[in-house]
Amino acid sequence: MLTTIFLTLLMCLLLFLMIWAATYFLPWKRLMDFFPEDIREKAKDHKPPFPAAPVIGWVCMALCMLGFLGVIVYGGWDGIRQGYGFGQFLKRFLIILFGVKAFDILALDYVLITKTQFFQHYLPETKGCAGYHQFGYNRSEQLRQIVTLPFAAVLTAWICSIL
Repeated sequence: MLTTIFLTLLMCLLLFLMIWAATYFLPWKRLMDFFPEDIREKAKDHKPPFPAAPVIGWVCMALCMLGFLGVIVYGGWDGIRQGYGFGQFLKRFLIILFGVKAFDILALDYVLITKTQFFQHYLPETKGCAGYHQFGYNRSEQLRQIVTLPFAAVLTAWICSIL
């Protein structure tokens, strides 16, 4: 269980680093799709902080994505090594995936967007936008992801249990 908690926390850290890299280095237009309309509108012409920043941003994002894959692969490998069955794998992957989703909703959407000046620091043109006070604006997207997580956990657990 300790390994599962550690992997969940590592995945949360990787998600935060990916958001930070996308916010500071790129700026990645797709990241803006996760924000309310008024923030998107004001940030649409935001430029990278220096010419090589997008390259650094994409490298950081690629490393984070590889880290996500590494967490899942290590979680599977560790479970195989410990003789996990399908149910134990499923439990591990449900904890990891729903733990990261809870982090996304509570820490990123609620705290980072609505309670801090994190994004306004990197996107100063968005200061004063009402969207920073609209927790739950992306509710349908979050619900869609929550519904797909059990299927991803079942598939991953099944793959690991047949190896």
